[in-house]
Formats: sequence, C-alpha cells, structure tokens
Amino acid sequence: MEVKDIAKYIDHTLLKQNTTQKDIIKLCTEAKTYGFKAVCVNPCYVSLAKKELEGSGVLVCTVIGFPFGANKTEVKAYEAKLAVEDGADEVDMVINVGMLKDYRFDYIVNEIKAVIEASKHAVVKVIAETGVLTDDEKELVTRATASAGADYIKTCTGYGGGVATVSDIKLIKKVAGDKVKIKASGGIRNLDKAMALIEYGAERIGTSSSIEIINQFKEKYGDDKGVI
Repeated sequence: MEVKDIAKYIDHTLLKQNTTQKDIIKLCTEAKTYGFKAVCVNPCYVSLAKKELEGSGVLVCTVIGFPFGANKTEVKAYEAKLAVEDGADEVDMVINVGMLKDYRFDYIVNEIKAVIEASKHAVVKVIAETGVLTDDEKELVTRATASAGADYIKTCTGYGGGVATVSDIKLIKKVAGDKVKIKASGGIRNLDKAMALIEYGAERIGTSSSIEIINQFKEKYGDDKGVI
C-alpha cells in the first residue's frame, strides 16, 4: 500500500455545527491535494462541495438524519432526495436507534429502503451508532442493512460517544460477509488505528484527522514506499 492507496480509503470529514463556507472550500482543496476518496459534509454544503470538486474525481458524501437518527422515515427520505439533487454521490444515514433497541427490525429495514429509493444512483451507508449498541443489536442492524440492500454499514456518527473498534469491525464482517461493505468512523485519529481497521475489513475510513494520518504514513514509510 502506498500513500495514494490509503488516501483512497478516506472520507475527509467536517460535520461541525460551526462550519462555514470558507471551511468547506478548504476541506475540498485538501481533498483534491491529497487524493481522498470523498469529502463528507452537512447537507447544506453539498452543492458548494460539488462545485469545488468538479472534475477532481473526489466524491461528495453527506449525512441524513444526523446525528441522532430520530427523524421520521419520510423526512430522511426527503432529505436524501434533496441531497442527491444537490449533487451528493453518497449519503450516510443514521438509523433510528430507539427503534433498533425495541427490536423493530422491519422499521429499520423499511427506513433504509426508503432512503435507498430516494437516493436513486447514490451510494447509501447506514450509520449504526455502535457505541450505544449491544452486540446483539449490532448484529441486528447489520442484518437489517444487508436485508434492505444498502451498500455500506458505518460504525458511528462521532457524536454518540462511540468510536470505531476492531472488535466491532470483526463482528460486522462476520455477520455481513461480503453482502455489505464497512465504513469505520468515530475516533480514528492516527495511522495505526486506521490501518488496523482496514486490515480487519473496513473499506472506508471516515475521519477529520485525514491529513495527520497521511503525514504519519509518509513519516513511517516514506512517500513512495509500500507497506503490506
């Protein structure tokens, strides 16, 4: 793996409530410079990010029902529809965690399906918020994600106190197999953690520490050296 390879795992993320247009332009410039897979921004900035990234190959990802997932299904679907119309290539939706904890499997499947339908061509990632779930609940949301036909399951919002862990990646991978890809997000602030999560099955990394991770990679392996 080279620097350019690990960069392609990363969704360069900025979801703070005090984010400005200037911050988004800077985020997009960094994403183009480092060759990140995507930027992940709040819905109000999708059109700006799309404009800034035009022709770069960097994708625009946004969040739906963020950060609590407690919106009604219809609201999440409409939010996804608007985001795709604004240019989102990918949408990361937060499930209704309370419904999951009530073991409302059909509810979770149906809200994921509604967002998928509204998102049309866009990739859909389902945020499970693993930090507040039991292992049984993590298995349940993984099965619901696969059953609904989403592209990815994502660990955390970063706002629920949870962090991405190797044990959660292993559990999700065991349940999902190759049916659903995994995005690790939450507390990923250094290269060693990012690489461990990738090793055990994460195919995307969501982090606001993207540049630090790339710089640590360069420091450890050099710009052109690979690592297995």
